[in-house]
Amino acid sequence: MKEQQKISIRFFNDHEVRAVWDDALAKWWFSVLDIVGVLNEETDYTKVRNYWKYLKAKLKKENNQLVSATTQLKLIAADGKKYNTDLLDSEGIVELSKNFPNNKASKFLDWFLYSDTSIDGQSKKKAYTLFESNLINKLEVGTCKSLQQIHAYLFGGLYDFAGQIRQKNISKGGFQFAVARYLGETLQQIEAMPETSFEEIVEKYIEMNIAHPFMEGNGRSTRIWLDLMLKKQLKKCVDWSKIKKVDYMNAMILSPTKSNVLKALLKNTLTTKIHDREMFMKGIDYSYYYEE
Repeated sequence: MKEQQKISIRFFNDHEVRAVWDDALAKWWFSVLDIVGVLNEETDYTKVRNYWKYLKAKLKKENNQLVSATTQLKLIAADGKKYNTDLLDSEGIVELSKNFPNNKASKFLDWFLYSDTSIDGQSKKKAYTLFESNLINKLEVGTCKSLQQIHAYLFGGLYDFAGQIRQKNISKGGFQFAVARYLGETLQQIEAMPETSFEEIVEKYIEMNIAHPFMEGNGRSTRIWLDLMLKKQLKKCVDWSKIKKVDYMNAMILSPTKSNVLKALLKNTLTTKIHDREMFMKGIDYSYYYEE
């Protein structure tokens, strides 16, 4: 297994679970330490590592096949350095969870086994393939049509309204999005907005969020739409992995009247790694995490 495989960061109760894709075997490998930390609700790296060391020795003594099924790969840790990390595939993670002496494993397994079959799980898989797809390179950047195409790609076959502009009024948290009756005109005005500078691009993104053109899936679609504008105009994109969920959500709530909060948040995370596969994959992981 090579190090340059695509990395996925999934979230369980706000804890990261790193995974790496193995092209040769066509499956995900998951970080054992991340799973141990989740199951023990422990964030201290030393304690997590020590517990896994103890558990691995116990399983080995019992001749449990789980230990021999473990492989290693270097993954980036919180300090930015790469360390050899024990990994297990999906079957191994299920078996590991069953060997934990607490009842937290049951809830985790429900999440772990269901996530890939949920609408978000299936849509997320589609989002991953956008990096390999020719579609993303052919879209008319910054247009409503391209946003509809992104939404249709992510949610086609999952929602019967995939790619379709909503015909009903919607609200969230007491905030009323653009009135459906005038949505067509509103979207034309947004499309005509300039996108030559960072400030203009973010303003356009904010207005599209206020419009909320789809019944569901607006955030996941418009964040890709935003990055495409940044890539084309500035040769940069957002490193979403550097933005905490609570900070992003608060900035978006404030954005209609205090756009500077969102601008500052995004500007501090801009990167020139616009063609980096791992950057795109991590961006998708965080984008979907924001919506949980």
